[in-house]
Amino acid sequence: MTTVSNDLLSSMNGTSTSTSNTSSLNDNSPEAIQNRFLKLLTVQMQNQDPTNPMDNSQLTTQLAQLSTVSGISQLNTTLASLMSNLGSAQSLQAANMIGHSVLAPGNNLTLTSDTTKAADGTETTTQKAVFGVQLGANADSIKVTIRDATTGAVVRQMDLGSQAAGTVPVIWDGTNDAGTKAADGQYTFTVAATSAGTAVDAAALSFGTVASVSTGADGVKLNVSNIGTIKPTDVIQIL
Repeated sequence: MTTVSNDLLSSMNGTSTSTSNTSSLNDNSPEAIQNRFLKLLTVQMQNQDPTNPMDNSQLTTQLAQLSTVSGISQLNTTLASLMSNLGSAQSLQAANMIGHSVLAPGNNLTLTSDTTKAADGTETTTQKAVFGVQLGANADSIKVTIRDATTGAVVRQMDLGSQAAGTVPVIWDGTNDAGTKAADGQYTFTVAATSAGTAVDAAALSFGTVASVSTGADGVKLNVSNIGTIKPTDVIQIL
């Protein structure tokens, strides 16, 4: 019987203490896997029983296994490259949203004033807060309750009437239930919708502007004013 060197057996068994052998065993590239397989196959053939040698079918089976392992390794490398390219494409696509206003899940709204001056010097001040409602089905009644973000006191109750399923952008002019103007600032709101007296799924949507884009281990994120950090897929509508 052919004698196998201790160094070769140590390399096959992964027990060599040399740095080069350890590095080789940790290398899972297609070339390294193929080299280790062929080395193992060579040792196996050198030490086979002469009276019962390996037949062609066994050799073919092992070579087929090598081809499968190599193919899987190459596929993993290709997928990793595709994922990297996809992440870069998503970042570039998300960057195009900077400066755009969006509606995304949330219940915050900001009431702001805007003053314009006419040619004759007359100034006009208007208030506005934008938000939205996402309906899961058609609704014949949609009630919106706006509250002070600090005290929780009800400021305005709005009836949006009948609306079709989908996204419904809403603008509040700042008028409270007493008919006067509410103060600029932060508010929250809730939504309740029904159809023929039966509750309809209705989600509150906050309005904000995309300020920046960030990337990390958890993917691409949008940093949106008045909403916070969200995924691009959280955006319901771009306004």
